Amino acid sequence: MRNLWQQAVNRTDWKRAGRARLVLGLALILLLGGCGERAWNAPYPSSESKANTLYSSFDERPKHLDPARSYAANEYAFIAQIYEPPLQYHFLKRPYELVPLAATQVPVPRFLDKAGNPLPEDAPADEVAFSEYEIVLKTGSRYQPHPALATRADGSFYYHQLPTEFIEKINTLADFPETGTREVTADDYIYQIKRIANPKLHSPIASIMSEYIVGFSEFSKTLAAATSGESQDKVGANGFVDLRQYHMEGVTPLDRHRFKIRLRGKYPQFVYWLAMTFFAPMPWEADQFYSQPGLDKRNISLNWYPIGSGPFMLTENNPNLRMVLSRNPNFRGETYPDEGEAGDLEKGMLVDAGKPLPLIDKAIYSLEKEVIPRWNKFLQGYYDTSGVSSDSFDQAVKFGSGGEANLTDEMLERNMKLATAVETSIFYLGFNMADPVIGGESEENRSLRQAISIAVNFEEFISIFRNGRGVVAQGPLPIGIFGSRDGLDGINPIVFDIENGKPKRKSLEKARALMVKAGYPNGTSAKTGKPLVLNYESASAGPDSKAQLNWMRKQFKQLGIQLVIRATDYNRFQEKLRKGTGQLFMFGWNADYPDPENFLFLLYGPNGKVEHAGENAVNYDNPEFNALFDQMKNMDNSPERQKIIDQMVDILRKDAPWIWGFYPKAFSLYHDWYKNVKPNLMANNTLKYKRVEPDMRNQRQQSWNPPIVWPLVLLFVLLIATAVPAVIVYRRHERSAAR
Repeated sequence: MRNLWQQAVNRTDWKRAGRARLVLGLALILLLGGCGERAWNAPYPSSESKANTLYSSFDERPKHLDPARSYAANEYAFIAQIYEPPLQYHFLKRPYELVPLAATQVPVPRFLDKAGNPLPEDAPADEVAFSEYEIVLKTGSRYQPHPALATRADGSFYYHQLPTEFIEKINTLADFPETGTREVTADDYIYQIKRIANPKLHSPIASIMSEYIVGFSEFSKTLAAATSGESQDKVGANGFVDLRQYHMEGVTPLDRHRFKIRLRGKYPQFVYWLAMTFFAPMPWEADQFYSQPGLDKRNISLNWYPIGSGPFMLTENNPNLRMVLSRNPNFRGETYPDEGEAGDLEKGMLVDAGKPLPLIDKAIYSLEKEVIPRWNKFLQGYYDTSGVSSDSFDQAVKFGSGGEANLTDEMLERNMKLATAVETSIFYLGFNMADPVIGGESEENRSLRQAISIAVNFEEFISIFRNGRGVVAQGPLPIGIFGSRDGLDGINPIVFDIENGKPKRKSLEKARALMVKAGYPNGTSAKTGKPLVLNYESASAGPDSKAQLNWMRKQFKQLGIQLVIRATDYNRFQEKLRKGTGQLFMFGWNADYPDPENFLFLLYGPNGKVEHAGENAVNYDNPEFNALFDQMKNMDNSPERQKIIDQMVDILRKDAPWIWGFYPKAFSLYHDWYKNVKPNLMANNTLKYKRVEPDMRNQRQQSWNPPIVWPLVLLFVLLIATAVPAVIVYRRHERSAAR
């Protein structure tokens, strides 16, 4: 009986093994047969293989998606696609040109004197007491579907008084079953301006707006007092403060689609702020909805879930995995521009002229903290575009004999494209002008700064540490900003000579001659006989930073100067700048708007870091420069303004409070199925113009990622090889049992 039972068990085991091998074989056949639909290693589901979706990545979760608080590039990458301020930058035209977005036209200021009487458009700035901007909105703009706007048949809101037990069941905004929408009105834009003034939100532009918008500071103080605990009469039961109850003198509604902003004095740069999401509309309903206790703890807030009227809405915010922007079904509509600058037509930038925007249905951004995986997925075709890191630069880019950037053969074989643009930014080496050794107005100290400016070779720095991604700065104004000079007219004569029609850095002999003039021949004080020792403040760390700091030491050593590196963390570094205890440091600035005032104010005396806590980090204070700045800052662009800027730049070059450093150059790669790529360094809302060709992308992904099937084939052969002896043994058992 035992033998019969054992034989039965053996038969069952062999049958199971046979079935397992059969299933594995069938699975192999199915896998091989299905390889034509989607690449095996694709990180997206097969249902999305031909979707009208853009794929990209992010490496750090945005901290603030609230337009009153957001002021970082990684945040603008999302909220600029969601919110609609009154104005935007033309996608194609250069120089950068403001055009209407939510507004019907770019507002022209109306100037008034102290008595409120109108002044002519060319009135001198010192006669203008007030500037008024009337903003007329386009009709028909509606908010994205959102639970904050969901209402019942009687007009009451579904979710403005949420019970605790309901909130405890909510995890994301998508868990609210009902959504609603309504038209965008002038009151929503006014409400947002009041939010900027709300001291509770700590808006980064509140301080500068308080200088210009009439009644802004007073509104902020009133709101602070009303919510401080001394007076809680206008604070709702859930802590919601309805800003509609408070009046701001300088912001006035005119009708449902018009409002007016009054500024103190003349401030032409204000229209640039109207192109930033700070001035996008905000419905009061969203403010009340998100104010409910318990929602913020579940990450249901404006910092996590925006509410806008733009072409996209954030439908998924999972910072540990991905963020998804989807087409806003309530978007009013906009069309691709039908004109650009010279050459755009030939480059194919006007193929989509007149087509309704956005051109894609969705954009999926996957979290990629590491550079190498991000780069590999781009090469595999799973990201449509990519930056070029230092690690992958040589693989992607090579420079021609004339210094022009080209793609490598490997990239060209994949039909990749390269986009480059000089950024509206500057990195500079600053001299603390409040320091007695390196600063001041004496001819000796000025000569010292000039000598160092010649010796620190930023052409070499760009080549070694930035793979050529930069342009040596000749002054404070980046290329493309009004007032900057192109070609040989823009060369800094203090640092460069012109030889054979090209700029050439002055020799070290000239720098050493300036050292003698400064009283430091060969880096030694002529008065004391002691070597010149300067301190360099650094917030950098890591092996790359160590190489850069060693390079910096060598530059100063050429003049006999001993450079002491004082490395620290960024908070301590900022403290040294605030107190003025450092001597030299590297710093940078990125344009808020394309106007020379936004760069030249960095050297305006009343903006000094130590005395006034301003953005003038080097504490430069030249009365002649200050007077010219006051004259220039509120002028419209004109030949007269250019002349004043030229004078200012000449003064700066001579005084040398900065070594002008370099303007960064952005390099990005993209696949040929990704269309309408033109770098726009001022506009952030360019996703709506992008187009993809999903069929081409899917085809390339399959050809670039062929399945490696030989391990499976080998496994299958091994299974067959092991199955044959098993079958023979099994049959012998069967025969023995039969006998």
